[in-house]
Amino acid sequence: MKVLRPAILALVMAGAFFYFTTWRSNAKFAGLNPVNWLSRPAEVEITEAGGEESLDSEEQNNINVYRKNIPSVVNVTSRAMTFDFFYGLVPQEGQGSGFVIDKDGHILTNYHVVADARQVEVTLHNRKKYKATIIGTDPAHDLAVIQIKASDLVPSVLGDSRNLQVGQKVYAIGNPFGLSGTMTRGIVSSIRPVREPNGAVIDEAIQTDAAINPGNSGGPLMNWHGEVIGINTMILSSVNQNAGIGFAIPINTAKAVLNDLVTLGRVRRPALGVSTIPISPELADEMGLPADFGLLIIQVTRGGAADQAGLHGGNERAYLGNTPIMLGGDLIIAIDGQQVQDEDDLAQVMNSHRAGDTVKVTIYRNKKKMDVNVSLGEAREQV
Repeated sequence: MKVLRPAILALVMAGAFFYFTTWRSNAKFAGLNPVNWLSRPAEVEITEAGGEESLDSEEQNNINVYRKNIPSVVNVTSRAMTFDFFYGLVPQEGQGSGFVIDKDGHILTNYHVVADARQVEVTLHNRKKYKATIIGTDPAHDLAVIQIKASDLVPSVLGDSRNLQVGQKVYAIGNPFGLSGTMTRGIVSSIRPVREPNGAVIDEAIQTDAAINPGNSGGPLMNWHGEVIGINTMILSSVNQNAGIGFAIPINTAKAVLNDLVTLGRVRRPALGVSTIPISPELADEMGLPADFGLLIIQVTRGGAADQAGLHGGNERAYLGNTPIMLGGDLIIAIDGQQVQDEDDLAQVMNSHRAGDTVKVTIYRNKKKMDVNVSLGEAREQV
């Protein structure tokens, strides 16, 4: 043991001597210095682009649409009071979007953004804040108009939502999750009726894959030219975040009620004043009707629009299954040249009009085809 310890010590000392005097020097000379890769060079060499890259036409259009519309898009903050079991009435804050529609400070947004609000505040793109007043609401279409007192406002350009095609490019600007001035891009994915959480149906809702999230509600959906074609209103998602399925209310639906919302604070919902049943080819054959589609008038409301225009209800009692009906009335097949096959078609036509408008109703009376001009009445509010 006494001999082994000096031997080990001698080997350690010899190894250390070899490392510091021979191997380390040779490794450094050969570029194998273990710390060589951590050394600090005198200058860093990077690869830079040759110059400022030009934008392609699509990118430039995206930028133009954003710059054109961002001054018109606003953030809407609503404050309401809710009841808590332990604390009683507590304040609750919600956020959404909207867009300016005229120089007088009227702003179009969703009804659910300002519903039950005690206070509404609008923030413009330049960060200026204004108190807003709720001017009119249309819960059935999830629309609301609010107003601020401000100068130098830039109104949005309202486009036409008729004849939209699946595949068209669209843009959404809003304030998702409170992030103001955000733009996303996508296409029109589909045009379809959609039932909202409140039970109302949006006829010809614009489905899009443009990213829409909480906070986008009430903001504009625009076409390639930057014209507003819809109002973003809801998403289809199990986690309440964008899943590529968002919906917008057609701008034509809003334009049809804007005047009422601003001047009356409510919408004068148009009514034809008829009770009808849809006609299938089987029913048409059984009843001997001249067309295999349409709405058969069972009854007209006394003093209503159809009654005043001379449309006829049924006069012959019959049964449809176990339901008593009246046959012999006029068969509606079109309104303003638009084919009517069921109640959904009729509702869609009504949604594009307001009380007082005159429409051309195409009917069959017995076997005779004729047109009747009808001045639409006002639907009674259901209590």
